[in-house]
Amino acid sequence: MEYAARFAGMQFKQAPIILGIESSCDETAAAVIRGRQLLSDVIVSSAAEQAKYGGVVPEIASRAHTDAIGSAVERAVAEAGICKEEIDAVAATYGAGLMGALLVGLSFAKAYAYALGVPFIAADHIRGHMAAAYLADPALEPPFITLLASGGHTAVLYTKSYTDFEILGSTRDDAAGEAFDKAARVLGLPYPGGPNIERLAREGEANIAFPKMFKGNGYDFSYSGLKTAVINYCHNKEQKGEAYSRADVAASFQSAACDVLAERAVQAALQKGCDTVAAGGGVIANGYLRQKLAAACAPHGIRLVLPARRYCTDNAAMIAAEGLVQYRAGNFADLSVNACAHIPLGKKGKQ
Repeated sequence: MEYAARFAGMQFKQAPIILGIESSCDETAAAVIRGRQLLSDVIVSSAAEQAKYGGVVPEIASRAHTDAIGSAVERAVAEAGICKEEIDAVAATYGAGLMGALLVGLSFAKAYAYALGVPFIAADHIRGHMAAAYLADPALEPPFITLLASGGHTAVLYTKSYTDFEILGSTRDDAAGEAFDKAARVLGLPYPGGPNIERLAREGEANIAFPKMFKGNGYDFSYSGLKTAVINYCHNKEQKGEAYSRADVAASFQSAACDVLAERAVQAALQKGCDTVAAGGGVIANGYLRQKLAAACAPHGIRLVLPARRYCTDNAAMIAAEGLVQYRAGNFADLSVNACAHIPLGKKGKQ
């Protein structure tokens, strides 16, 4: 008998206790929620070790997850003030991410669920970023517009229900987070690039006309041209022996990268008649972007739901939140489910 089939027709709790586990990159994370109430949140990061190499080294990340996963889960359960026997389901990221890293958290979670005799939920990392909004505003209900901006995806989504969304626009090349990392390397900033770009930008002015977007592309994004423009600007100045402000480059890049995200999220809300915009993904932790989103939403009376910065970057609270969505839908996984490095965001809907 397949494991998921054991729970067919089971009586679901209104506010189940769900353990979430995340290990897709360099954070080993565990969190516990009761309904949409966050009870505990533990993150053990290997970012400092990865920074020595200028980025994430998959083998180092996998070993770090192996060392940390057991204690992280124990801490999350203890800090939640529950006994592990009270857990109603276990959710873990099965993709997208680094295969070795994913397998550590996924294998642990499957064994944990089996030992407790509770449903196992295979969570999509990107849907987890989207679900973080439900913890930021426990009263949030679809439909609404979701702005997704991370290292692997950039998209504007019409969230029609808890489990169904329509892609209004997405990136045609680089994702926003990827562009931040590449710009940071050009400027000689250490890993992780996004927070360091933001810090440097505070010292400069957005006085360089970097391209924001090519025209006539609906809600789609493109960051390849912006990335190339930053590279060319810096290299040309250096080849001519001309001085330039790295802080101004950072501020100008940040403005070009973020302004269009806020503009298109609001445009989508107006088109779809939505009164709420929610956001998720690591780039949403950027303070400048958060201010631009608030400023863009306010004149139209659009409510903005932003997870706290901690819950924009990789964490297990968002995986538990996505686990709650799938729990209520009865979407449980068998223990044979494998890790997946790449998961398509979905088919593009009609505009």
